Amino acid sequence: MDITTVTSYRAARTRADLALAPGEVVMAGGTWIMSEPQPHTTGLVDLTTLGWPDVEVSDEGLRIGATCTIARLLAWAEREAPADWTSLALARPSADALLASFKIWNTATVGGNVCQAFAAGAMIAFLSTLDATALVWTPDGGERRIAVADLVVDNAETSLAPGEVLRALEIPRRALTSELGRSGAVVTARVDPDGSSVFVVTAAVRRPRVLRFARIPGAGELRDAVASATDFYTDPLGSADWRRGVSVVLAERLRAGFVREAAA
Repeated sequence: MDITTVTSYRAARTRADLALAPGEVVMAGGTWIMSEPQPHTTGLVDLTTLGWPDVEVSDEGLRIGATCTIARLLAWAEREAPADWTSLALARPSADALLASFKIWNTATVGGNVCQAFAAGAMIAFLSTLDATALVWTPDGGERRIAVADLVVDNAETSLAPGEVLRALEIPRRALTSELGRSGAVVTARVDPDGSSVFVVTAAVRRPRVLRFARIPGAGELRDAVASATDFYTDPLGSADWRRGVSVVLAERLRAGFVREAAA
């Protein structure tokens, strides 16, 4: 896409470079920016030149740099991650859900997918399921943290204020060693070592719906929790009622799988 309104480009080298002039926007991989006209954008500020590490391992868990490409995350998760971080197996099916070629994976960033906040954002599903926290740089030089599931407030809308920049996504160690349920397109789940469980509905709702239970819930309890979401939506791909029904069915498949495994 030729973006004829853009007349300037800056490579950010320090945090001070993230102060935007009127018409400027920050850019990471740029796969969305370059995919359609941007009539209000006159300048691009490149985040990839800040040198943020792609992945960092600590005692607390995993930090993924916002500019880490999807391809790099997959390669690290499958070849370099600690063997007991079993829940990272969710990374590839999440990336596959993008329905994008390897060329997109090699350019599109994890942070960019989150900040676009599309209802079907595959990295949003992955990170929300693993209780990831977004580290956000504020324009006054400070920072704040917010759950990825709360960063997304609607389809294509986040809680990022003007001048705020997503710096990293942090996954706690306890979630990295959890058991995953079978991924079902828009519903993911896990059971933690203490027996508590988390079910996450994405794509069918306008923002991630994270359901937490002290144990594996009963069928009726889970059905009611999933179906009670008020933001299932209708678009050309399906009605709100259809999305609600499919989400209930997929959640029950995950729940039943956990019950079978617990009884084995």
